[in-house]
Amino acid sequence: MPNPAFTPRVLPLLIAASLLPLGAGANETELPTVEVVGKEDAAPLATVVENLPTLRATTSDTATLLRDVPGVSLYGAGGVSSLPAIHGLADDRLRIKVDGMDLISACPNHMNPALSYLDPSQVDSLEVYAGIAPVSVGGDSIGGSIVAKTADPEFAKAGEASLVKGEVGAFYRSNGNAMGANAAATYATENFNISYTGAIAQSDNYVAGGDFKDSLFVAGTPAGFTGHPGHTLPDDEVGSTAYDTRNHTLGLAFRGGAHLVEAKFGLQDLPEQLWPNQRMDMLGNDQKRVNLRYLGDLDWGKLEARVYHEDVDHFMDFGADKKYWYYSGQPTYPGAPCDLSDPKCASGMPMYTESTNTGAVVKADIDLTQQDLLRVGTEYQRYRLDDWWPASGAGMAPYDFLNVNDGERDRAAVFAEWEKQLNPQWMTLAGVRYERVMMDAGDVHGYNTDTYPTVVAASGGNQTRDAANFNNADHSKADNNWDMTLLARYTPSATRDVEFGFAHKTRSPNLHERYTWSTWQMAALMVNWSGDGNGYIGNLDLEPEQSNTVSATFDWHAADRAWEFKATPYYTYVTDYIDAVQWDAATNTARTTLVTDQYTVLKFVNQSAQIYGIDLSGRMPLAKNGLGEFGLNGLVSYTKGENRDTDDNLYNIMPLNGKLALTQKRGGWNNAAEVVMVSRKDDVSEMRNEMETPGYALLNLRASHSWKQLRVDFGVENVFDRLYYHPLGGAYIGQGTTMTVSEVPTVPQWGTPVPGMGRSIYTAVNYQF
Repeated sequence: MPNPAFTPRVLPLLIAASLLPLGAGANETELPTVEVVGKEDAAPLATVVENLPTLRATTSDTATLLRDVPGVSLYGAGGVSSLPAIHGLADDRLRIKVDGMDLISACPNHMNPALSYLDPSQVDSLEVYAGIAPVSVGGDSIGGSIVAKTADPEFAKAGEASLVKGEVGAFYRSNGNAMGANAAATYATENFNISYTGAIAQSDNYVAGGDFKDSLFVAGTPAGFTGHPGHTLPDDEVGSTAYDTRNHTLGLAFRGGAHLVEAKFGLQDLPEQLWPNQRMDMLGNDQKRVNLRYLGDLDWGKLEARVYHEDVDHFMDFGADKKYWYYSGQPTYPGAPCDLSDPKCASGMPMYTESTNTGAVVKADIDLTQQDLLRVGTEYQRYRLDDWWPASGAGMAPYDFLNVNDGERDRAAVFAEWEKQLNPQWMTLAGVRYERVMMDAGDVHGYNTDTYPTVVAASGGNQTRDAANFNNADHSKADNNWDMTLLARYTPSATRDVEFGFAHKTRSPNLHERYTWSTWQMAALMVNWSGDGNGYIGNLDLEPEQSNTVSATFDWHAADRAWEFKATPYYTYVTDYIDAVQWDAATNTARTTLVTDQYTVLKFVNQSAQIYGIDLSGRMPLAKNGLGEFGLNGLVSYTKGENRDTDDNLYNIMPLNGKLALTQKRGGWNNAAEVVMVSRKDDVSEMRNEMETPGYALLNLRASHSWKQLRVDFGVENVFDRLYYHPLGGAYIGQGTTMTVSEVPTVPQWGTPVPGMGRSIYTAVNYQF
């Protein structure tokens, strides 16, 4: 829903920004020279995301800034919370660091992933380690690492006046009526820096490139049904895709000689982010974080120490497009309020999550010789989580449903990594990492323990049995995990490079994978971060995942990198891969005959898997004349994922896809016409009843013009307004009666994927002073 208070804040910035070009070229101010302190070099094998200003103009979702990185795909989610995947491995299987902090998604639907705590305008750099990541970049992951950083502190040059600088920006996108603004300000002397960045973004539901709801509900359902009397949705509107978010950071830094001390404070106030492929919506997410860092540039190398703390308060319930009032025994109840004194009546489904995350990191880069660099470090993380659901009527009181009670997950790690330049042609890197992961959780119970087991039993579950089985088991777990990485780079000439390596990585289960306990359909449906519409049950007996990956990158290029072509084949085998099997709640055993073509309930189990594929990317100049410099950029990615125990396909694997862009640069102009191509997805997971999606091609047009202080972006996404379904978009359950999988008229039926966004015209303006 639109936020009425939002528009007055944005309109002045939009109006002011639109007037700036009139005088920008006539009287351009020379920006002051500054000194940036604290930047870290990327470790070997990092892919650095380029063209961040162009990417920022098209999105409010920081994860989508990764969309042009070979091998990276994105799980569909809320409007600012996509989940990145690297070679088919996503979410907690990746180590995602934000300013050196290991942030964790507390929500049982992973609605608050790490990158959602940064607005795209706040991102200064993004690095991706696909598949083979050095042990110094992080552990407790098997798919690679993503490192996001905000801007490092700037200081005035010695002997010069104090530095005062800033930036304001605004954007508008036609599809969804999306708008937002960002601001940044810095004051600095030679030794002191104070800085602020802030951003706000809001959007209504977006519309697809055509009508898509013909098979969403069974015959007899009112057109556009949402469950809210008087509120319906058109057939092309993608329900539950609206969002409203605000992000702020405040930084303080002090420099003395070769030493830097920095403090960054972050705040997210997210009133609303609706979800088209989940049964609930995020109606509140408040994050507060503090990040303290010391960096010393010493005679023997660099020393860095960091301490951080994060508090998250998270709330979910049904948003504006999903049925709020439920009446037991009448699943087609029209959605009007009922009497809460009636034990059959329930108002919504409130779900709360609170978490605290405290971490410390100490690491050193030691220059052994001019050719030898030793990286050593230690890390500690203390994580606490409570996930509970208050009674909302229908005889649930007086108890809350405890989904994860007093959850604990602590990590302690040490690592060592040796990088050696053997000669001008050969560089090698070898690293080892040890982590101890300790987990625990308290006892649990469901709603009213006297009367509600009968309600649960009606859907095949057994609340008394499930709680007793969990409470009588040992919850304490300790995993001893080892990682190892071996890398080499060979440069036979100025136009060829080869990078190759092997990595053994280990990841322990997350708290929801191990400690969610109920086989009740409704409770299981609340545990799902894959967006497939199914429900999931935890498993106390899960073992850590262990992967072995081999990969190589063959890089042919001009000596000045005017053209280049890269090919990266890879293969990963995972033992104890955490997949899922369909579960029969009545017998509390795995199903021997799969339920097909409908949503179901599954339980996490260890199996084995293999993933293999290849990434191709390249660029080349085409012509240079009076019209400017023309070039061609492209990439192609192919991934195949298989469950070796069941011979099933792994879930949410991106099919063959590619991009081709014609670029033109002339003066301050930077323009592109891009074609996005995705093949049909028919290698789907039978276990999860994954939906097939047709292939498609989209055309995007982008343009920008930059002056010294001003940049204007504009363009059109999905120029031909094509109706398409992203293969990783998940199941569409964005409207109607979402808290059941029963075959009743008002329940969104299995078989409709979430459609992509139709045509959208956008513009963005940024002004630096």
